Amino acid sequence: MIHYLETNFTWNKTDIKTIIPLSLTLICFITYWFIAQSETIKSKFYAENSPDAASVKHIFFTKVIGFLMMGIMPLILCIILLKNRSLAYYGLTINPSTTLFSIVWIVILSVIVMPLAYISGKKPKNFDNYPQIRAKHWTKKIFIINLLGWAIYLFGYEFLFRGVLLFPLSASIGIWPAITINVVIYSATHIPKGLEETIGAIPLGFVLCVLTLLSGTIWIAFFVHVVLAWTNSLTALKFHPEIEYYKWKKK
Repeated sequence: MIHYLETNFTWNKTDIKTIIPLSLTLICFITYWFIAQSETIKSKFYAENSPDAASVKHIFFTKVIGFLMMGIMPLILCIILLKNRSLAYYGLTINPSTTLFSIVWIVILSVIVMPLAYISGKKPKNFDNYPQIRAKHWTKKIFIINLLGWAIYLFGYEFLFRGVLLFPLSASIGIWPAITINVVIYSATHIPKGLEETIGAIPLGFVLCVLTLLSGTIWIAFFVHVVLAWTNSLTALKFHPEIEYYKWKKK
């Protein structure tokens, strides 16, 4: 005779409030990732443009896709699936009572991460990933596109991880389980960029989760992440041996 354990598979409201944010995070990130990594899409850009122009357009395209798939799409789905929740519930708000707190921590963390990112950005192995735009000759236009691309991408990224994933889970399963899940997934998304970034994402992810919950908004995580990405990207641009930017080009 075949035996099995009696298990209660009944759903309740807490289960749904946990499953939806986790599922949305998985689906939205996977959708973004495979579109951004698609060789078919990439080849179309390179078939229609010069190598430098193709790289600029393709990377900016992936940043916009990141914004849409991790920012706009989960926001719409959250509004539909988790009803009676305002944007403030997901950290998309200006909280007057914690504004000074947010500004202070943005400054503190920026002062910490900028030199770390600068040191890391100078390492030759960092040139394999950064700058992501692989144009050989950079202009002011490419420079601005690079900064803008990172900003819009990281808005979507932080909204997904710190907004859609963190706030609902902390309300349904508790703060520490929510932070643990967040840090685990956040660190795992950095695996393609190497061991150093994967490990570095653990303490940074933890700090950003704590500060996000304390401030009630995603803005600390967003601005600090932008500062980190900009510093790393621009440092790699400056020291990359195969890339020229007129501002640093020897006359």
